Amino acid sequence: MLRQILMTGAASMGIAMTEAQVEQFAAYHDMLTTANARMNLTRVPEDIREAADRNYLDCVAPLAQGFPEVKTAVDVGSGAGFPGIPLSIMLPEVRFTLMDALQKRVEFLQSVIDALHLNAEAAHLRAEDAAKRPELRERFDLAVARAVAPMNVLCEYLLPFVRVGGRMLAMKGPNLDGELREAEHALSILGGRLERTVDLPIPGRDWNHRGAWIVKATPTPDRYPRRAGMPEKRPL
Repeated sequence: MLRQILMTGAASMGIAMTEAQVEQFAAYHDMLTTANARMNLTRVPEDIREAADRNYLDCVAPLAQGFPEVKTAVDVGSGAGFPGIPLSIMLPEVRFTLMDALQKRVEFLQSVIDALHLNAEAAHLRAEDAAKRPELRERFDLAVARAVAPMNVLCEYLLPFVRVGGRMLAMKGPNLDGELREAEHALSILGGRLERTVDLPIPGRDWNHRGAWIVKATPTPDRYPRRAGMPEKRPL
């Protein structure tokens, strides 16, 4: 049933999903359900349609809205793999780094990457520390996050990873416009510029999920991100 829901749902969204990719999603769902029973990674709905819509189709929804061509991407605060694993399944040519601060999540992510033979790696790092590393700072074409932090905080987490000319994608809910207004100061400091906002609908759902595409216009000053915990305690 999961396979049919994914194939039909993706097609309704204008996203081409191959049978091999559907099988990868099914395997991911099985691994997530099993692991979640012992380590509480995330909420996995028992209803298959709910799981398909909330955990998988929701993550790939940006692909239906004019996704830019990228070669490298980082998913910051990946957690159980959202949106990095679904996007990696759908974009096998893109090299993904899935970053999380909790070791047990990183071990799970790497096990999924290995089992599904994804073009990705999992990294046990806090965003504030990782973005200070020369091999990671301003090295990615894309930084993405889903349900991680308010926009003004998220900009400080993500933009330091993005090369000038690259993009940040924030996957958000209905209060996106308000969050963007509150993040104007952070964007101006960190080198970001709002490119566009997009609706991220799921067929048959009335969720008001939205995304913000932010272009990295100028380099992020060296002092950002601030030390661990500061972006959240004192948002820009």
